Amino acid sequence: MAHQIWADGEAYEAYVGRWSRPVAAEFLRWLDLPPGLSWLDVGCGTGALTSTVLALAQPARVTGIDRSEGFVAHARTRIGDPRSAFHVGDARSLPLPDESVDVVVSGLALNFVPDQARAMAEFARVVRPAGVVAAYVWDYAEGMAMMRHFWDAAAVRDPSVAGLDESRRWSGCDPESLGARWVDAGLRGVSVRPVEVPTVFADFADYWTPFLGGQGPAPAYVMSLAEPDRADLRDLLAARLPTEPDGSIRLTARAWAVRGTTPS
Repeated sequence: MAHQIWADGEAYEAYVGRWSRPVAAEFLRWLDLPPGLSWLDVGCGTGALTSTVLALAQPARVTGIDRSEGFVAHARTRIGDPRSAFHVGDARSLPLPDESVDVVVSGLALNFVPDQARAMAEFARVVRPAGVVAAYVWDYAEGMAMMRHFWDAAAVRDPSVAGLDESRRWSGCDPESLGARWVDAGLRGVSVRPVEVPTVFADFADYWTPFLGGQGPAPAYVMSLAEPDRADLRDLLAARLPTEPDGSIRLTARAWAVRGTTPS
């Protein structure tokens, strides 16, 4: 199995970080929270959601937590806003006191947490009464087209890679599972909705090159291949992707978003 690496912030940005920002903006517009709140971004990665909160939500403060030292270092370097702070930490044991923030959010990260029930308990612990807990995850099964095209092509070459496909590796990235997880955590007023944004690649190189960065399951798989096999997969993808007359590749990315509040 390809070794999954989460360390190189620049490579992650090129691969999927650039698409997470428009999803984050739609997510925050849906939350529609007042200014002056204290936010916690769990699994902040390279800071896509944190930077969007700073730009759109007028927070008093945003704290980002992520297990990857490389991603945290990238976020610290890129986001110089004095209202932000970043720390290495685990979603299952948040380094914050009880009832210390108004909002907990998590963008494209919850499915990577081994014990999600424990993480949800931590989310609820650090939020003040009547606080908001919200998250979004990619719809790996159908809605994240750039990955769906990749794994479908990879499986044509080698059916044994099916087990690496995110849609099979991570369950719970669907509206029913997300809603149930929020209800089980004792949150109230739970609602779930899709968030869909366009992902337009200038040409095939714009689509393919980020897969060579090794960040995430698909890029890690690409880099585990011998060069002839990698070239074969590249050519197969180039033939299968829907390409416009100008060479661009116009896909969409869908995430499922969920929100709820702690009891008052």
